[in-house]
Amino acid sequence: MPQLKLIFEKQWIHAGALAVLIILVVLAQNLDGMNAGMFLGTNTPQWFWLAIFLPIIHQVFVWFCWRIQLHGHLLYKAFGKLSYPVYALFFFTLGTLRVLSVFALAISNRDTLILNITILKIFAVIITIPALYLLYSVMRYFSFKRAAGIDHFDERYRSRPLVRKGIFRFTRNGMYAFGFLFLWIPALWYASMAALFAALFNHLYIWVHYFTTELPDMKQIYGKSKLST
Repeated sequence: MPQLKLIFEKQWIHAGALAVLIILVVLAQNLDGMNAGMFLGTNTPQWFWLAIFLPIIHQVFVWFCWRIQLHGHLLYKAFGKLSYPVYALFFFTLGTLRVLSVFALAISNRDTLILNITILKIFAVIITIPALYLLYSVMRYFSFKRAAGIDHFDERYRSRPLVRKGIFRFTRNGMYAFGFLFLWIPALWYASMAALFAALFNHLYIWVHYFTTELPDMKQIYGKSKLST
């Protein structure tokens, strides 16, 4: 079935990369300090695995919705004009929980990095600058709708030019290169080893999403020639 093949395009790479990342996370959990602390009556290992499973749920959800909509319009057939709003509600809810889980983990596991706390906080402030510039660029030039993948739902967005303003002047992958710096901020600010590994997992895993889901979809939606300009 051609549509099924397109829906699962490169997802074996996705699954393989995810398996490797999970193995590395399991090994990292054995490091000293990784399991110390508690926040809101929940211990650090529980916060840690929540901060790992939420991005997995989020990105698998996005892959599934994008592909069944792009290659079959199945969400539109199920929800009609509400297909994107329903999808976006879950997308942004999961995305918000993804960020909050890392903050909670950092608080729970605070002061477990054996490094100068002042230096760590300086680094946290430094990486906040490009992260905020990315946020500004999305609001000013890109829009959160496009960031969430509305071009999979509304064909009118497919004729719009690719954004090359703001932070996107310097990189075409500003969302992934700089947006996920927000997850490193609590890890550095609270000197949390567990949150640092959770931020690293998130940042590596979003690139898995890019190469196995978003890039193939963009080639399908915009064409290879448009992406190369």
